[in-house]
Amino acid sequence: MQHRIIVLGAGYTGAIAAGRLAKRLCRDDVAITLVNAEPDFVERVRMHQLAVGQDLRPRPFSEMFAGTGVELKLARVTSVDVDRKTVAVIAATGAEELEYDSLVYALGSGWNTHGVPGAAEHAHEIAGRPGALRLRERLARLDAGQPVVVVGGGLTGLEAATEIAEARPDLDVALAARGGLGDWLSPKGRRHLRKVLDKLGVTVHEHTAVTGVEADRVATADDRSIPAAVTVWTTGFAVHPIAKATTLDVTGTGQIVVDGTMRSVSHPDVYAIGDAAMVMGPGGKPLRMSCASGTPTAWQAADAIAARLTGGKLSTAPLRYFNQCISLGRREGLIQYVTADDRAVRAALTGRLAAVYKELICKGAAWSVANPTLGMPTRRRRVVQERAQASSAVKAPA
Repeated sequence: MQHRIIVLGAGYTGAIAAGRLAKRLCRDDVAITLVNAEPDFVERVRMHQLAVGQDLRPRPFSEMFAGTGVELKLARVTSVDVDRKTVAVIAATGAEELEYDSLVYALGSGWNTHGVPGAAEHAHEIAGRPGALRLRERLARLDAGQPVVVVGGGLTGLEAATEIAEARPDLDVALAARGGLGDWLSPKGRRHLRKVLDKLGVTVHEHTAVTGVEADRVATADDRSIPAAVTVWTTGFAVHPIAKATTLDVTGTGQIVVDGTMRSVSHPDVYAIGDAAMVMGPGGKPLRMSCASGTPTAWQAADAIAARLTGGKLSTAPLRYFNQCISLGRREGLIQYVTADDRAVRAALTGRLAAVYKELICKGAAWSVANPTLGMPTRRRRVVQERAQASSAVKAPA
């Protein structure tokens, strides 16, 4: 009987994990089901481009996983019972319950309003395609001179503000950052960032905490009011709430606590990857929510599952950072080189070359999802002799 592997979510991490599992395991021995609500892969790192009217290349999962043995289940996950080892979903045909032997939880994250009054009602988000398309429609209706405020001075906020300002130079674009502009960057990185924002005409409100959002303005902690025909909210991410409703060991924010192989510390049949997982990196610091963090966790989890099922050697390669890649419109970029634990060093790549570098990174990330099964083994590898053996292999301690 086949060992049933269910992967929840087909973002960067879920899609990569499913493809990597298909590459490492024989399809006669395992059944890999990828559950996702949409039929196409979403390049989340390009949502700011989609929001300003750029068209992104369609990437249907039916083409990506053709001939791999990965079954795509178009459905929305509603709950997970990790004790019964079942997943409840709603598909086009109605409610269903799926059973698994191994689960890869990759439901990711969405935008985080942090409970700021009016943010959910009046602000726009670009954490996913639906939000980016709503913002796209709203921006298209704006007349020249109308104000747009991007709240959040992190990577997403910087990319959104510069993309909007470049695509719509007729708008009055502002960025509200809780801290100093790019205060985590090197001096060279900060200088270039400020230069680009000045060139694009973006007004920067530093050390500005937004405490409320209305239809036509945002309120700040220092009792100011910043006009905003459109507010774009980019103050961080919140994980999908389903894990927190289970008996899994999770953090206060709902991230699943995992070991070095991405396996749940409380339920050995469950692996968590990407934003959904609390993964410790160099220096005992949690990895930040990002594609840069999520992709290696997908590799780690897939390799660990394959090793445990086949009796292979477990690998726990250290996860580390090398750089932070920031697009600043289509013609400018910033590549900030960092230490293993994500602290900026002096070196940084700027300008047009950095923009090309960032574009190559984005294309490479999409390519790794679209080509997850190259080199698929032809030699038969017997994984499961019978279900009891498979279950025992998965539950065996590392």
